[in-house]
Amino acid sequence: MFGVLNLSIWGYILAGVILTQITIASVTIYLHRYQTHRALTLHPIVSHFFRLWLWLTTGMVTAEWVAIHRKHHATTDVEGDPHSPQVTSIKKVFWEVPELYREASKDREMIEKYSHGTPNDWIEKNLYARHSAKGIALMFVLDLIFFGIPGITMWAFQMMAIPLVAGVINGIGHYWGYRNFECQDASRNVMPWALFVGGEELHNNHHAFASSAKFSIKWWEVDLGWFYIKILSWFGLARVKKLPPKLARNTSKAHIDIETIKAVISNRYQVMSDYYKLVIKPTLAEQKQKTGVDKQLIQRAGQLFKRQETLLSPKAKTRLQNLLNQIEPLRHVYVYRQSLQAVWMKTASSQQELVESLQDWCKEAEASGIETLRQFALQIKAYTPKLA
Repeated sequence: MFGVLNLSIWGYILAGVILTQITIASVTIYLHRYQTHRALTLHPIVSHFFRLWLWLTTGMVTAEWVAIHRKHHATTDVEGDPHSPQVTSIKKVFWEVPELYREASKDREMIEKYSHGTPNDWIEKNLYARHSAKGIALMFVLDLIFFGIPGITMWAFQMMAIPLVAGVINGIGHYWGYRNFECQDASRNVMPWALFVGGEELHNNHHAFASSAKFSIKWWEVDLGWFYIKILSWFGLARVKKLPPKLARNTSKAHIDIETIKAVISNRYQVMSDYYKLVIKPTLAEQKQKTGVDKQLIQRAGQLFKRQETLLSPKAKTRLQNLLNQIEPLRHVYVYRQSLQAVWMKTASSQQELVESLQDWCKEAEASGIETLRQFALQIKAYTPKLA
């Protein structure tokens, strides 16, 4: 009745947590960071263990999961995104994400386009992909053998875990939470869920640096998946290929060169965050102190200048335009913000062309007569790239 292991009630709870964590680790390490984004490499033994475990606990086909997630990054929060609450609704994505995955997997042309590099060996073609549901049935039998009647509950919990995690990440992770980086999409970090979803809740960080094996950025953010990767690396079973870049400053450097461009482009979200803190925020504070300024209009205007314009609602865009029309200093720093973004968004024929564009921006900023802009231009010249 209680299976081969015959555990206590707390033993069953602990076993359920451990088994679920193995599944979550399989998704975040194998499917997401390794197969989809190639942020690390895994020893073949570890890689195949994850493949086997996912077959037993989810029935997910690697090629399909990877293709759907890559499509998500290619069309994030716009028409074509397989699972965005900004396109459909938070309710639909949170509760029906498995159905959205199944619907997306029917698009075989899309799967073929985005699944390059995924396993295509004999066992994948003849077992994991061909008989994906049989793994789940086998797991049910194994749970009964090892855990007895309580194994039915444990199996049900295992089957519910990943759909629930996917709802949190793909739904809430694009709807509610905080943002470290104002990237082009609506991704957000949803703390504190690290012990439940393996670090996947740091979704805004991930969208800012998609090819990084590490999702945590702030010192207080917990990425349990990264902890697992460090353990695997210590045993020689994983090798990290890429981490989030960091901005470094060389105070003796006073010119724009190729290194500056590399630092600015790879850390563009941090650069824009610095621009807000060092240029826009002081300008807003200065305007609040002036007489004749509509205090109500300028109140809580910070988000209007932080957020990408494409993500602002029509109402917010109107408020922003009213501010820019009425307050000239704000219009000036906003125009410079937009032209700075244009430097790395432009299609350049060479790195030298990008260097010249940034040099021109700094010259204009220094000659603008706005002290905060001049100081920021000097700071840009000191930027150099540095790995985390």
